Amino acid sequence: MTEPSSPVPPQFNRQVPEGDDRERLVCGSCGFVNYENPKIVVGSVATWEGRILLCRRAIEPRKGFWTLPAGYLEQHEETQAGALREAWEEARARLEIDQLHAVYAITRLSQVQLIYRARLLSPDVSAGPESAEVGLFEWDEIPWQDIAFPSVHWSLGHYRESRGRSGFAPYCNPEGKTGAMTEVSAARS
Repeated sequence: MTEPSSPVPPQFNRQVPEGDDRERLVCGSCGFVNYENPKIVVGSVATWEGRILLCRRAIEPRKGFWTLPAGYLEQHEETQAGALREAWEEARARLEIDQLHAVYAITRLSQVQLIYRARLLSPDVSAGPESAEVGLFEWDEIPWQDIAFPSVHWSLGHYRESRGRSGFAPYCNPEGKTGAMTEVSAARS
């Protein structure tokens, strides 16, 4: 079964442009190629005195499950600014970015996720419009069975590996992991 394609504007056709190796949207009258590229997600593993900020999603997908404050980068927005904005929108959290923590490729969704390591400037957090609730969790209090996405599991595990370290190279997908939702179940066991 193939993934459904995006709607095609009337003057555009899906074809392989000369010198390319995949179908693109090409304007039938002027030849303009409209490249459809991955979406960028920005977020953070933010902490206060060793506790990790998590947000329970109030929206689909995975409504009711816990995640890091993260979301799509806006047009003309710097990645760190986007991570700070997402923390405010989802958890009314003010952060200070420490460093780039991880770069994950979620190929099934054509996403690239840039996750930062950050410190909360205050423990005063509250649910924003996309969160049902937020919380600061000690490691053994994290609701592992209710984590929304595989990359949240990865981020938390990589955070634990990097605690107390600075100047490390950003983490990436664990070996053989693609971000498939079946990996959430596997991470629970």
